[in-house]
Amino acid sequence: MALSRLERVQVWLLKAVTGVLVIVFRFFSPRRPALSGKKLPPVRNPLLLMSATQLAKKIRRKEVSSVEVVQAYIDRIQEVNPFVNAVVKDRFAAALQEAAQVDKLIEEETGGEEVLEDRLPLLGVPLSVKESYALQGMPFTTGLVSRRGIVATVDAPPVIEVFVYDSVLLTEKNTFPLGVVSCENQYPPSSGRQEEYLSSGPMCRYAEDLLPMLKIMAGPRVNMLSLNTKVDLKKLRFFTIPHDGGSPLTTPVSKELVDIQRKVAERLEADLGVKVQEVHFPELRYSFEIWDAYMALPDKEGKPPQMFAELMGEPGRPAWPLWELLKWMIGRSDHTLAAISVGLIEMTHMSKTPSSIIQMKEKLQKEVDELLGADGVFLYPSHPKVAPKHHHPLLRPFDFSYTGIINILGLPVTQCPLGVGEEGLPLGVQVVAGKLQDHLTLAVALHLEKTFGGWKDPGAN
Repeated sequence: MALSRLERVQVWLLKAVTGVLVIVFRFFSPRRPALSGKKLPPVRNPLLLMSATQLAKKIRRKEVSSVEVVQAYIDRIQEVNPFVNAVVKDRFAAALQEAAQVDKLIEEETGGEEVLEDRLPLLGVPLSVKESYALQGMPFTTGLVSRRGIVATVDAPPVIEVFVYDSVLLTEKNTFPLGVVSCENQYPPSSGRQEEYLSSGPMCRYAEDLLPMLKIMAGPRVNMLSLNTKVDLKKLRFFTIPHDGGSPLTTPVSKELVDIQRKVAERLEADLGVKVQEVHFPELRYSFEIWDAYMALPDKEGKPPQMFAELMGEPGRPAWPLWELLKWMIGRSDHTLAAISVGLIEMTHMSKTPSSIIQMKEKLQKEVDELLGADGVFLYPSHPKVAPKHHHPLLRPFDFSYTGIINILGLPVTQCPLGVGEEGLPLGVQVVAGKLQDHLTLAVALHLEKTFGGWKDPGAN
């Protein structure tokens, strides 16, 4: 289905806006000293290389204390955060106190290891929470200058569930239900119909930790999923989609990502005796246009979603993206170029969602749902390029649509690490299943981790 003339004008405007932003960024971006020649120190403490599941088992068996594990992670955070700037606020002292309470609880437990595993599966294991989730007593700004000083007074539901299962919270990290995991008490809040297309989930280094974390974070909605169902991978139907069909807005998928996805398909065929069928959906070429249109849909009362410029200006008047861009060029804006870019792109929105985009999405939804059913999975690139350098995504702002379209379709996905490429950068692929079939993607993720080695220590040689 071709775009109308008006829609083609919108695409042209989007490309023009991003082209201007590229020029502005290259000429006016401040030059900061790089950490040239420096790389992350390797992991030396073996506790840091264990999965959360393994650590929890050792803690329950008193082979290691929760205090030891938490202290090991604190030491590592303090060692690498000057390189990665991932932690915005720590609660190390409180975490050590909670870890000591965990060790005391285990010492006094009379029901045995099995009781603890069933009741508190990740007892004593540390974790971090994105700053966009409300965590009582911690900053809740999501990077907005206008929210500077705001501290959360409540916990987001997934954080509450984590506390209930006695993980130990270490830090908040820099940084969205259709999904089973609640998006309540996150910022920015959803508006319009965005709640239908926003989802959250766990981020773990090891595939075996995804299942227990998802069970915990889903809380009372966990019964919507079949997470206790055993999966026979040999009985699944496998498909691969190598690219989006050539969108004019996205970067072509790099050769090394095409190659690794092909190798995944070949290994699945060799290991499981299945056939991985290559399929194509022409509508994926318009993934960004579909994502953009659906995120801008009004709610049932006809109220449109809150504009990003309004969020930028809270609690006062909405920000003026063009004015903020001029201020940014002389170093006077409180906002990043990424935030200003979102505001500028919003200005290209049409007042009414084109019917052709709605028809395109509905057609794609029907075809994908029929393809997957309850026993199908497909492979799809997570991004058209390997990890870019800082700020470079600003130059190709629509490449995220490789993941954004999966949200709009309401499908579960597990991003699977597949080792590293020629430059030592991580490779990966999305494994996508039918609605509420998360157990299928998690089972495939476990298999791929065993086959390709999974997560790699970025500081190792």
